[in-house]
Amino acid sequence: MAEGLREAVPENAVHLCIDMQRMFVEETAWRLDWAERVMPQIVRLCERRPERTAFTRFIPAARPGEGRGAWRRYWTRWASMTLERIDPGLVDLALPLQRFVPPGRLIDKHVYSPWVGSDLDAVLSRSGVDTLIVTGGETDVCVLATVLAAVDLGYRVVIAQDAVCSSADGPHDDLLRLYHDRFSQQIETATVDEILDGWR
Repeated sequence: MAEGLREAVPENAVHLCIDMQRMFVEETAWRLDWAERVMPQIVRLCERRPERTAFTRFIPAARPGEGRGAWRRYWTRWASMTLERIDPGLVDLALPLQRFVPPGRLIDKHVYSPWVGSDLDAVLSRSGVDTLIVTGGETDVCVLATVLAAVDLGYRVVIAQDAVCSSADGPHDDLLRLYHDRFSQQIETATVDEILDGWR
């Protein structure tokens, strides 16, 4: 599926790693079986430029029924994953990634998109960043929300196709095809090897 990079990745690109947290990697109701498979690839990207890496963390509601609108129903459904019910340490990054913060940055969010309720776009814009390398999970939920908003904001988006994961194989494959086929002017899909070769 990889189309490869259209051009080199600029030196000031940012690696945006989405929600690779203990609660998605360890034994919880939200465990992503693929997370262990993609973790070594994510680590390789972090090792290349840890100071140019940002990690998002999805922060659950404090208790069931919190949230605005449909989120209230969501947190009633997932009461077992609210902060009052889980070990709070499960919100932390997965253990292999914790060593990268600092210099990497944490961005906490309460919805799927890291662009809502944060200064992420302002910080990146002030730094002249126009290219994002995206890894993490899930391909068809939080990665999707991150990528589509990044496109709307004008970023060049490079999805590391062997460093994103989902709990559902079909939607994962469908989304990679969608990114490749329908958004090819703004989104590139490439392997971690190709990204590392192009990010000098």
